[in-house]
Amino acid sequence: MLSLKDIDCQGKRVFLRVDFNVPLDEEGSIRDDTRIKAALPTINYLLEQKTKLIIASHLGRPKGKYNPKLSLKPVAKRLSELISLQVTLAPDVFGDEVTKLKRELKEGQVLLLENVRFHSEETENDSCFAQHLAQDVDYYVNDAFGACHRAHASVVAITQYVKKSVAGLLVKKEVDYLSKAVFSPEKPYTAILGGAKVSDKIPVIENLLKKADSILIGGAMAYTFFKAQGYEVGNSLVEEDKIDLARIILNRVNKEKVNFYLPSDHIVAAKAEPEEESRTADSFPLPSNLMGLDIGPDTIEKYSKIISESKTILWNGPMGVFEIDKFSNGTTKIAEAVAASEALSIIGGGDSVAAVYKAGVSEKISHISTGGGASLEFIANETLPGIEALTEE
Repeated sequence: MLSLKDIDCQGKRVFLRVDFNVPLDEEGSIRDDTRIKAALPTINYLLEQKTKLIIASHLGRPKGKYNPKLSLKPVAKRLSELISLQVTLAPDVFGDEVTKLKRELKEGQVLLLENVRFHSEETENDSCFAQHLAQDVDYYVNDAFGACHRAHASVVAITQYVKKSVAGLLVKKEVDYLSKAVFSPEKPYTAILGGAKVSDKIPVIENLLKKADSILIGGAMAYTFFKAQGYEVGNSLVEEDKIDLARIILNRVNKEKVNFYLPSDHIVAAKAEPEEESRTADSFPLPSNLMGLDIGPDTIEKYSKIISESKTILWNGPMGVFEIDKFSNGTTKIAEAVAASEALSIIGGGDSVAAVYKAGVSEKISHISTGGGASLEFIANETLPGIEALTEE
């Protein structure tokens, strides 16, 4: 794929797709502007190049209808503050007024289109809608890594109607790091997978079985694997409809040369509540009234040792219910082990990102991905619709 620095966009009209899908509070104020800040290197570069900059993003799930609560108005205000420049918010994504605003843009000015998902054609990857978006545009830049796994009009279809489509600085960085894990990992390569659902991770596990040296499983998804082996897991969260799939994966593990680890001990309690009494259980069956809510000290020690000997580490998903301090120790200790290792470490978005910040070790991680779903799909499929759509070298 071509990236931003491969083209001469000086003075050109550039359409930049970003991921400004930020969390808002009840008053409609931005709770966390990390995603806006992540796009700043690309935005600042394009402004240095004196481009006429048109920015597009989605926010939330308005289901193809205008919803004032999901307007990009607070985003325009915050972006203006961050780049010390007036950002004009367009009333829509196309139409006579928007066309006029696009054509009147001067070099070094910024126009932010309204939420692209106010139109159902966006999520349908509609080519007519994409043509409207691309009207009067010279170049297309995709810096929305968090949306690259979605074949939507402002991510995929639009690329057919512009001279060149290139990756922004953030997307290039994401693809470069994830490619190291997917195509040329330095060995030993360890993947750490957690979270509640096996179903979210099946394609990822299938790909990792062929590439990783060790797969460390934590979080509630471990109990679906235990149940598939016939263990009594008490009241732990199990995806009953995925037990057969878990069994197929376990059978494949035996055929591949991968070490597949499940927790050897568990922190259990009656409920995932802060005031619940908890204890360590190191064998099955778990009592029927208790559920596994974190990995235990023996598992932490084993996993940390494997991590310390690794050269490439990929981590997606917490080891327990880490939002509750009592059940966060496993996730925190794994975050510390990853940070302390000499390995190339990649945190694949989602809750594990929050865990790394909570543990105060984010500075020691090689790469923290901005797209949980996108990074997982890239690992599973080795590409993404939004990447495929960009201009080849």
